[in-house]
Amino acid sequence: MKLSLKIGIVQQSVGSNNKLENWTKSAQRVKQLAADGCECILLQELHSTLYFCQQEDVDAFDLAEPIPGDATAYFGQLAAALNIVLITSLFEKRGSGLYHNTAVVFDRSAAIAGKYRKMHIPDDPGFYEKFYFTPGDMGFEPIQTSVGKLGVLVCWDQWYPEAARLMAMAGADILFYPTAIGWDKTDTLDEQLRQQDAWQTIQRAHAIANSVPVVVANRVGFEPSPVAGDPGIQFWGHSFIAGPQGEILAQASNADEQVLAVELDLQRTEHVKRIWPYFRDRRIDAYADLTKRWRD
Repeated sequence: MKLSLKIGIVQQSVGSNNKLENWTKSAQRVKQLAADGCECILLQELHSTLYFCQQEDVDAFDLAEPIPGDATAYFGQLAAALNIVLITSLFEKRGSGLYHNTAVVFDRSAAIAGKYRKMHIPDDPGFYEKFYFTPGDMGFEPIQTSVGKLGVLVCWDQWYPEAARLMAMAGADILFYPTAIGWDKTDTLDEQLRQQDAWQTIQRAHAIANSVPVVVANRVGFEPSPVAGDPGIQFWGHSFIAGPQGEILAQASNADEQVLAVELDLQRTEHVKRIWPYFRDRRIDAYADLTKRWRD
């Protein structure tokens, strides 16, 4: 087991659907983090394009691409050139009329080490993801890499303790969440702060409950809605890295493009698991009802 691992996050804004322009921008920041010694780097959710889910538009399906495809070729070559583990996110065209929100991992190679298809799909004003994405069918399986087993989940998945738990139960050493979340600009400042605090708190809780670090990359900046009269989304950034007791190790701003880098002490993660043995004391004999939608 590695004693430590330097992790990097890219938090960026997206101003157009020019994929090559956005990939180049991401690559510049990935190179910066790799030069700083990061061996594992996380990009935000759907970083290739604008957040197209603000409306239901059949033309937006043209933004999707197959796996393998141009995006995986570009980022695979980047991971190989920099000798890093790279976690990316894309709009996957699996087949005609079948699309997913998919994270793809590269392990120091242009070859795909593994992928994860987003399991929980939201449907809210400005976040019409159920129109675009079929729920994932790959389960909650960590991806084995040269730096450990990575539990990769995507955005809305981050609100579900079951997803984090199942990844940890399968041996995930670290949980990763590429994310695209922000404020409705018509909400009050107090409401905006409550939402952001809840978002960070739930993910810190996953770190605590499973005694693993959590790494979260969220997009930043304002993206206007293509629908007349809609307020658009102010993506709140605030990307962060938390340790195995939920402690914040690094955190980005609400407004700026940034990179974060943290040296994770993996020995400490193991120590925390020994002094807080949550998995030892779980009452699995009494949890059967968790597989029900509701208890009547």
